[in-house]
Amino acid sequence: MFTEASRSTRGAAAFRGTPLIRHRIIWLAAVLLTGLPFGLASSPAQAKDTIKIGVLAPLSGSYEDAGVDIVDGAKLAVEQINASGGVLGQKLELIPQDDACNPDVAAKAAGQLAGAGAVAVDGGYCSSAALPELRVLHDERIPYVLDASAFPDLTQHGWQNAFRTIGQTDSQGALVANLLKTALHVKRAAVMNDGTTYAQGLARSTVAALKAEGVEVVYDNAISPGQSDYRDVVKTVNDLKPDVLYYTGYYTEAAVLAKDLRSLKSGIKYFMGNGTADRSLIDKGGEAVEGMIVTTSPLPQFLNHPRAREFVKAYRNAYQREPGPYSVYEYDAVGVTAQAMRQAKSTKPEDIAEALHGLKSYNGATGEIAFDQKGDRIKAAFMAVTVRNGRFEPYATLDSQGRWVMKR
Repeated sequence: MFTEASRSTRGAAAFRGTPLIRHRIIWLAAVLLTGLPFGLASSPAQAKDTIKIGVLAPLSGSYEDAGVDIVDGAKLAVEQINASGGVLGQKLELIPQDDACNPDVAAKAAGQLAGAGAVAVDGGYCSSAALPELRVLHDERIPYVLDASAFPDLTQHGWQNAFRTIGQTDSQGALVANLLKTALHVKRAAVMNDGTTYAQGLARSTVAALKAEGVEVVYDNAISPGQSDYRDVVKTVNDLKPDVLYYTGYYTEAAVLAKDLRSLKSGIKYFMGNGTADRSLIDKGGEAVEGMIVTTSPLPQFLNHPRAREFVKAYRNAYQREPGPYSVYEYDAVGVTAQAMRQAKSTKPEDIAEALHGLKSYNGATGEIAFDQKGDRIKAAFMAVTVRNGRFEPYATLDSQGRWVMKR
């Protein structure tokens, strides 16, 4: 049973939560004192000679924690770049904008960044919000470097302003299916999504890959996000006797599902998620998420090279908490955007986009970054983690041949 351990997460939650709350209070106070729009409050300068970089992220709503992590990753990158002389003799100015993971809000937020003079935009947590953002930014010819949105369609339009520092969903589905088949020896699988663009896409690709691997898919359906419990659907899935329940949605609902599985005393051996390796999963799920397995792009603390270690140390020093899962991919999104400006010797949006396509290799905190013709990252890493003693630990990694190596 994935719920076999029963351990307290109180200490870890206390370490993580308190500085974040204090950080938000300070941030909100700055907004109120300056009288600026929310998205402009954390900009380090308002001078006309700065280079404006937009950040789109959920800074309100259910996924606010992830949004704050993303913005803080961007802030850290900008502070370091400015401290080393800026770009082309100018300082970078960060303009965060709340998209609330809502398509309508997202489109307006992207338009506001264009109107504010952003020459490039980084961010994008929810794919359902990133799609309308990308359309607006495409019309404005502004490059958009995505840090977390993995839905394939984002880079399938042939638009020359779309990029991402993270892998896309199609490749993830095949890797997940292979993990279930070869490492966990799953014969019967239940796949659940939350109806959002990203979750549906990943569920679809995973189901197809599972069937190709010879795994029987006994359940493939969606839940409605935002519910306080899912006991009825959990019971339905449990009665089908799958070896695994793989949930492709976000951490808020994953925590609720874990609690429902525990209260039901489910016989499902593995409960898994994707992209839910956020500290909020543990804060919200507590003991119920002990033993949960999450497939994810490598978390910052598990990236084993010097630039990653430097990032983790700097982030901890700056914010007195562990970096969130996508903070480092946003950090690299800002870094690669700045590098494109240097190579182009220009801050014009069209020149930045062209330079991003021509970038041969950028040594980021997440490793070497270069983009294919569509704007996808050429070498995107992937791993699985598990919750032990109220913290994430490595569970499996991919070797050089693309085979899963267990870390238990």
